[in-house]
Amino acid sequence: MTNIVIVGGGAGGMEIVTKLGRKLGRKGKAQITLVDQSDHHIWKPLLHELATGSLDEGLNALDYRVHASQNGYRFEQGTLHALDQVNHQIVLAPIYDNKGSEVLPERRIDYDYLVLGVGAITNDFGIPGVKEHCDFLDLTEQAMGLRKKILNRFLRYAKNHDHKHFEITIVGAGATGVEMAAEMHHAADTLRGYGYEISEDLLRVTLVEAADRVLPRVEKPRICNAVAEELEKLGVVVKTHTRITEVTERGMQTADGEFLPSDLMIWSAGVMGHPFLTTLGLETNRANQILVKPNCQVPSNDRIFAFGDCAACPQPDGSFTPPRGQTARQMALMIGDNIQRLMDNPNAELKEYVYKDLGSLVNLSKFHTVGNLMSFMGGGIAVEGKVARLVYTSLYRRHMIALHGPVKGLFLMGLNGLQRLMRPELKLH
Repeated sequence: MTNIVIVGGGAGGMEIVTKLGRKLGRKGKAQITLVDQSDHHIWKPLLHELATGSLDEGLNALDYRVHASQNGYRFEQGTLHALDQVNHQIVLAPIYDNKGSEVLPERRIDYDYLVLGVGAITNDFGIPGVKEHCDFLDLTEQAMGLRKKILNRFLRYAKNHDHKHFEITIVGAGATGVEMAAEMHHAADTLRGYGYEISEDLLRVTLVEAADRVLPRVEKPRICNAVAEELEKLGVVVKTHTRITEVTERGMQTADGEFLPSDLMIWSAGVMGHPFLTTLGLETNRANQILVKPNCQVPSNDRIFAFGDCAACPQPDGSFTPPRGQTARQMALMIGDNIQRLMDNPNAELKEYVYKDLGSLVNLSKFHTVGNLMSFMGGGIAVEGKVARLVYTSLYRRHMIALHGPVKGLFLMGLNGLQRLMRPELKLH
């Protein structure tokens, strides 16, 4: 039986493994295996909401093992440690508990087709102190840890009036950075309603960006300007043309000599591939991304595919695919089709991926939503307010339907909506 192994249970990985599990795994045509270091899946664009408590992980986390049993694939928890291309195996590192005792030993998994979709990590650009003093939002576990830190800091500053301000510095004014800045103000407003003694001017959020505007990767100036105006209304201080040169326990030093005192520092500036990708024997670029052909195959091994932020896929105009969620999803589904073609005919002509910009949406918590749809069609359609919010939430709903099917997906969305009405607006534990 053909062994298909997918490493990485993000949005793209979950959609390809669900598709192949239903089409091939359930019918006994192939053995599909998903590998991920976590035991559950949360849609990554929602991690900033998880970090502030706006998102309840109990309602939105998907257990890999349960989903695997229902959709015709296997799940193996673990971290990719090595790649044995001679024997067509991946090697998973041992798993240890918090006391250092081994839970699972090193394991080897056979593959006939291997799909790598491990995403990316935030790029610290080698700046001193970033890793030691900043929080990141790459993983669910990081978001959970940040949530506890944020709530504890709010409690401390609300009760200790000797501290006049809660200073938060966010580096990187991409979607994650601007949405996190808005979520912090939403958290402060909500906690004030829960009885926290939080003054109107307690929270001071500074958003730092090296480029000349917020959302530097968004091509539509209208979206960038609308987001900048809303951030200004919230009281967020936006510093563009500002480069951080060092981070200390007390704050951040800028290239122009200014020091930004900070009680909490969140780094969301740029992405890069995981360093371990350079150890697998595959060709990578300077950003640690795996170089692939337009059909997402690794040039040196046609049985290995890579997609999403961990892959550098060339485009017809000489550029490479941008690090966006829609890119990963489109590439993953195309790889699923290509693998099925190869199973039917080893000499089949494979699809090649051409990026199609479906638009950009930025959700500033409860305050405002703005975006552009179908950007590839003559500039697209500008949307904002309730219409934009509806489209933004529909992206997550589409993801749920893809993973659970129309009936169960719609039922879970309805249940989630009821839970949101009944539970507190912020999860405090």
